[in-house]
Amino acid sequence: MKRRTLLHLPPLLAAGNLFAQPAPLARAVPSSGEQLPLVGLGTWITFNVGPDAPARAQCAEVMAAFFAAGGRLIDSSPMYGSSQGVVGDGLRALRGAPMVFAADKVWTSGDGAAQAEASRRLWQVPRFDLLQVHNLLAREKQLPLLHEMKAAGRLRYAGITTSEGRRQREFEQVMRTHRLDFVQFTYNPVDREAEQRLLPLAAERGIAVLVNRPFREGALLRRLQRHRLPPRAGEIGCASWAQFVLKFIVSHPAVTCAIPATSRVDHVRENMAAARGPMPDAPLRKRMADFIAGL
Repeated sequence: MKRRTLLHLPPLLAAGNLFAQPAPLARAVPSSGEQLPLVGLGTWITFNVGPDAPARAQCAEVMAAFFAAGGRLIDSSPMYGSSQGVVGDGLRALRGAPMVFAADKVWTSGDGAAQAEASRRLWQVPRFDLLQVHNLLAREKQLPLLHEMKAAGRLRYAGITTSEGRRQREFEQVMRTHRLDFVQFTYNPVDREAEQRLLPLAAERGIAVLVNRPFREGALLRRLQRHRLPPRAGEIGCASWAQFVLKFIVSHPAVTCAIPATSRVDHVRENMAAARGPMPDAPLRKRMADFIAGL
């Protein structure tokens, strides 16, 4: 994408996009009541493009499409290579800082405050909306830091993350014993362990849930795309397996936002469309999971 194209994106976004779409469905953050769209944008792998100028411009184009479709929450981490700086350059080019819900992580056993400040500078935002202790690393040290930042007005929300089912017993214990605004973990139609304890506990404790790895880094979709969608998928607005999987995830009442990662504009638009239209109820969600399990 050429620089002159980037320069024309901000007014397009400010005007609400020439191809205006219905606003995505949203769910409230329990600790504040703030509404967040059900689908966000992850940056693991997909935004780690280093200094490659065309690839960075492509990521900015993905962000432009995400905002134009009503998206807000973008998630990154210090462990995601160049992703934070790519997000920051995109926000600057798109003048997107007022629109973004900036979610990042602390991932260190050392100086968490210094790392958080370095991340903020890469993002080029005044402050983060959400910081999370990544995979519980040094959480005894870093979680109190996040609470201090929140009390001082330098952070809006604090949370913890895990992925691929790691350290779930410890994760659950932290949820039970600490004040958390957000938790982040893996959940999709084939990784459903969170239904047993973590999702009910989040609902009980009033904690917002971000869902990572909704597509298992694409492996789940590659497997599903060998099969046809179920005949009645269109009744809940699903034109693709990606939308089918996302609707299964975000229709769970305890889920606040799923954060699929992508480097393609068509995919981010497809993902955001899953946050619109009818949502499956509990019996249909079970049939959706059973259908996938039977393939």
